[in-house]
Amino acid sequence: MASMMICTTTAGLLTGCDSKKEATTANSGTDTAATAPSDDMSVGILIPGSKTDKGWMESGYQGITDAQKEFGNKLKTQIIENINYADMDQAITTLASKNEMVIGVGGQTQASMFKVAKKFPQVKFVVIGGNQEPNMPANVAGYDVKQSEIFFVAGAAAAMLSKTGTISYVGGMEIPAIVNAGTEYANGAHYINPQIKVITNYTGDFEDVTKAHEATLAAIAQGADIHSYIVNLGTKGIEQAAKEKGTHIIGGYTDRCDDKNPLYLAYSTTGVGYQVEYAIEQLDKGTWQAGYKPFGLAMGPKSSGFRICNGTAEMNQKIEQIEKDLVDGKIKVAEG
Repeated sequence: MASMMICTTTAGLLTGCDSKKEATTANSGTDTAATAPSDDMSVGILIPGSKTDKGWMESGYQGITDAQKEFGNKLKTQIIENINYADMDQAITTLASKNEMVIGVGGQTQASMFKVAKKFPQVKFVVIGGNQEPNMPANVAGYDVKQSEIFFVAGAAAAMLSKTGTISYVGGMEIPAIVNAGTEYANGAHYINPQIKVITNYTGDFEDVTKAHEATLAAIAQGADIHSYIVNLGTKGIEQAAKEKGTHIIGGYTDRCDDKNPLYLAYSTTGVGYQVEYAIEQLDKGTWQAGYKPFGLAMGPKSSGFRICNGTAEMNQKIEQIEKDLVDGKIKVAEG
């Protein structure tokens, strides 16, 4: 079994962190579920990738940090990060045995979360990036970030920004949520320019920098000058390729606009951290509910939004109208 990093935090302070070979024996702090007072909260969080990936995982970790600031000593968290897919069941089992809520930061955790949740019916499970599934266990909530929605907007922006009439999308694992986002990215681009060419590649790995770099170079060789993506550490490979060839990127999760280094021309906000904090707030209020819950543009700018860094008034107006039409249901996109 590959090693994993397991940390326990209290009130935003790291109180224990250890690397263990066996997830079943890893415990970096007090058994919070067994010893915490009844008004305390114990939450386990699985971050499959790196919490410093400048993307999805880092946004999720920021949500944990914000929640710890909000709740102080009342909140105890146990975090496992950088986990191999083969070890995911065991990592979630470790968290479920020690906490009253387990949060999986990423749709790639969903299958394992469903499996483990059935063994711990008293624990609340939350999948950030979850899909609506008919076989969802009764103690699991799936929070849909609605990436398809915001990637439709990103595709529209890419079409407006492209000078070559060719754009690209790089996804990690070829799972429904990632495929749907790529499809809607293309649909958004064609909404603006029916003739635009969209090159789509899946690397099979959210973290592989080399594969993302190669996929982006291949798209650039076919004329792509604007790139969008759903990868984690793989983002570094996309950045490398764009820098080498003088092309540009539409980023995600955080503000990417930098006038001194205009590698990124636009960015979307996908509130992964917002949803982590939301789940913990619902646990605190006693209002947490299992089942599917959509977020996206309708939940406001902390949940989802888009900005072109130096967009013209016409571009900005068009983006705002597309966002409104998505919320109003005038533009239909895939779920997930």
